[in-house]
Amino acid sequence: MKPEKKLVTIIVEGTPHEWPKEEISYEQVVTLEVPDYAQHPEINYSVKYKRGQGNKPEGILLKGESVKVKEGMVFSVSETGQS
Repeated sequence: MKPEKKLVTIIVEGTPHEWPKEEISYEQVVTLEVPDYAQHPEINYSVKYKRGQGNKPEGILLKGESVKVKEGMVFSVSETGQS
């Protein structure tokens, strides 16, 4: 029997979210903070994280990238305006 995948709690802009996967993408992080993100693809966001996995505890998540999540990981999302 496969063990149940456990949820981790990540913090996006101060709000805790349960996350069921091992990784999260830029688009998924932004959508947690900006639910209508998909309707506004022209708006760019800066996504930073801290308290991440071992060799990359902090960094910047770019559009199209994903990062491994861990319990208590913190993301900040800010609008960067037009590119």
